[in-house]
Amino acid sequence: MTTWIGLLRGINVGKAKRLAMADLRRLVEDAGYTDARTLLNSGNVVFRGKPERADRVAARLVRAVEETAGFHANVVVLSAATLATVVAENALAAQATDPARLLVAFVQDGQRLADLRPLAAKDWPDEALAVGTHAAYLWSPRGILESAAIEAVGRVLGDQGTTRNWATVQKLAALAQGG
Repeated sequence: MTTWIGLLRGINVGKAKRLAMADLRRLVEDAGYTDARTLLNSGNVVFRGKPERADRVAARLVRAVEETAGFHANVVVLSAATLATVVAENALAAQATDPARLLVAFVQDGQRLADLRPLAAKDWPDEALAVGTHAAYLWSPRGILESAAIEAVGRVLGDQGTTRNWATVQKLAALAQGG
């Protein structure tokens, strides 16, 4: 069995796209997976299932959300091993002093990360952007809403990416490892 992490984009932000975490756990299990556990109220779910391509798992969950909740939400799915690599590759961990201001941008299609490489080569005053094998890392010490780097990454990724702060990523990694 593979441990999967599902990251739903844009749910439970404002009044639209509301999905209770109990409903998310149920729809993941109804889609054929087991041991669904959620973290926070923002669309983070860890679950188990057969080994297969992550993009197929993501597509299945997108359909399940549409059929069950009645709205579209993009879903990025990665294995626990991939998430462990994301954690290990964080080139900004040493300089980031506040985990709430260090974001990790996840995408389902790795080509989208290649699209970010020109931005990573750019000088971002008081900010930093690094691109790893499976995610991009954004350090914004002045805050996420003030971040030119985060805004630029958002323009490139559009709705194909989703971000989580470093504290959430670490909690997801622990949950995926059985913590």
